[in-house]
Amino acid sequence: MDNKIIKYLILTDIAFWTGWGMITPVFAIFIVDRIIGGTALTVGIAIAIYYFLRASLVFPFASILDKYSGDKDDYLFLVAGNFISALVPFGYIFAVFPWHIYLLQVFYGIGIAMSLVGWRAIFTRNITKGKEASQWAVDDAALCFGTAVAGVVTGLIITQWGYVVAFSVAGSFAMISVVILLRLRKEIEGVFNRKFPFNIRDIFHNR
Repeated sequence: MDNKIIKYLILTDIAFWTGWGMITPVFAIFIVDRIIGGTALTVGIAIAIYYFLRASLVFPFASILDKYSGDKDDYLFLVAGNFISALVPFGYIFAVFPWHIYLLQVFYGIGIAMSLVGWRAIFTRNITKGKEASQWAVDDAALCFGTAVAGVVTGLIITQWGYVVAFSVAGSFAMISVVILLRLRKEIEGVFNRKFPFNIRDIFHNR
């Protein structure tokens, strides 16, 4: 693939969602098994917190990014969102009570909302004309293969070494996505400009 930005975005997606693909299949089991007072209701609330925040924040975040031209603002949102989300699996290792999980889900929801709007904006803007369908298909296929492998690997890791190792590996994969993005910084115009790309009033008083 000749388009470097698209290639790196796909690699970032693979690393990030492979990491989270190691957590999703065992998340409910982990809560019931390891969290004091963890029940099926705890799992439901945790998932609801994540999706509620993700759904509530993607539009205001997207509205902020749409106010600014270029990829710099989208890139910063993407890097920050992936970094925040990549820390969450490590937080699960130290979680003891349901409220710990709920708090981590808040960060997860915020991080993913930031990541999604940034990634999609850059991908859409830089996709190769005439190859839109195939490049979206490559990304989707790669994610599916990565998630499929991650599900099996997680089961093996937990069986042999437990949740701590599994979540550490998952978080490390997600953090690799941040490293990949940092290698892309030279391709993003204006990233090295120290001027803050956002108007603070747009963030807190988004119209």
